[in-house]
Amino acid sequence: MGSGRWDSFVALGDSFTEGLADATEEADVYRGWADRLAAHLAEHNPELRYANLAVRGKLIRQVVTDQVPHAIALKPSLVALTAGGNDIIRPGSDPDLVAALFDDAVSRIRATGADVLIGTGFDTASTPVLKRVRGKVGTYNSHLRSIADEHGCYVVDLWSMRVLQDPRAWCEDRLHLSSEGHRRVALRACEALGLPTAQDWNEPWPDQEERSWQEQAAEDIRWAREHLAPWIGRRLRGVSSGDGRTAKRPCLEKLPTNCG
Repeated sequence: MGSGRWDSFVALGDSFTEGLADATEEADVYRGWADRLAAHLAEHNPELRYANLAVRGKLIRQVVTDQVPHAIALKPSLVALTAGGNDIIRPGSDPDLVAALFDDAVSRIRATGADVLIGTGFDTASTPVLKRVRGKVGTYNSHLRSIADEHGCYVVDLWSMRVLQDPRAWCEDRLHLSSEGHRRVALRACEALGLPTAQDWNEPWPDQEERSWQEQAAEDIRWAREHLAPWIGRRLRGVSSGDGRTAKRPCLEKLPTNCG
């Protein structure tokens, strides 16, 4: 299908695609890269209808079991699938098994004739805790590339986005993108789909004053107390931030005219 001429778009996944922490004026409702991509798509096709089934905290099996059948029932022409990150960062997880589930999901979606856009995992080298799973992310990304080649998917290469190594691309919890990070990922997705945009996802960040090591250390301590400890606690209790939540945009609907 020609670039920009998709008439329906469904996004699947976890907190990344739900849009945390790209806040809107509505409490606990987030925008995110997928909503931003939908706005770009709508610029090229004002008749575009969009659904976002992503829910924070979901594992790959939950996405495949709950979201993929829902997406197929909506019969979209374009599906974005980014999932598996919550699995990969868990101790003992096997990227080979996660990739097998991802492959099954892509196969089922592509069988409907829909185009599929997937995203690789981020390079976690600059993240204090997640850099420990960098090798697993790299292995998973290799699988994702193979899946994309086999099924003819579009790929948003998040690993190579060095611009996301800047702390300003991330929110305070260092696990979710900031609004600017989401904006840049949406632009990179446009590039992957062949959609022209007036903005550059790789635009250099403005210069910023260097902070002293004391300031950085204090920020690290605050982050560990306010974000890392609660995150570890949820993992130990088997609690997910997505428990009891439903998709923010479960039906295919046109975007508001002021969403761009």
